[in-house]
Amino acid sequence: MAGARELPPDEVLVQRLRDGDEQTFTQVLDTWSSGMLRLAMSFVSTKASAEEAVQDTWLAVIKGISDFEGRSSLKTWVYRILVNTAKARGTKESRTVPFASLLPEEEGPTVDTSRFRASGEQYAGHWAVGQEPRPWHVPEDYVLRGEVREVIAEALDELPPRLRTVVTLRDVAGYGSEEVCSLLEISPGNQRVLLHRARAFLRRKLEEYVSGAHDVAGGRGRP
Repeated sequence: MAGARELPPDEVLVQRLRDGDEQTFTQVLDTWSSGMLRLAMSFVSTKASAEEAVQDTWLAVIKGISDFEGRSSLKTWVYRILVNTAKARGTKESRTVPFASLLPEEEGPTVDTSRFRASGEQYAGHWAVGQEPRPWHVPEDYVLRGEVREVIAEALDELPPRLRTVVTLRDVAGYGSEEVCSLLEISPGNQRVLLHRARAFLRRKLEEYVSGAHDVAGGRGRP
């Protein structure tokens, strides 16, 4: 599959795209489009609208690749076009919410308070007995079957849009904090809060999955 091959360096990639190399364009499209679609869905109301935003982005890339100046990586440039395109669509749909402040579902504790010792108890605020995070040793066959990836993908879809946007850019697309702040026009502090809450949610989902995986693995061979 084209998307599975590693992309060449930016200078090679850009030149091939400028030369109209269809195979290179297909490889880039296959490699980046799924992440772009997930990001676009944070700004618009439907998957169809997100798909159109991604399509419009690729059209803009084709038309504008000759003007790419290399001030950022090619991927950052493409994602910036996507964010602007998706934001414009979201504004028309009254879907886009400013990133500047937290929404109600993004507030509150990131870990269930019942997992900690209550005030008045010895070591108040520490993990309660039996509530400590469990070591993560996922059975190999679960990983090979791709179940962990499916759990993460489903958990990403459950996140509030802005949390999903930040964690997708940071942990899926691999952008640094400064790039994410620039792309989304948010402060470093806001970016850290959104990323922390998104990661805490994903960790909780993985923790639930791993606990179940251990229970299933531990029960093998039992009558």
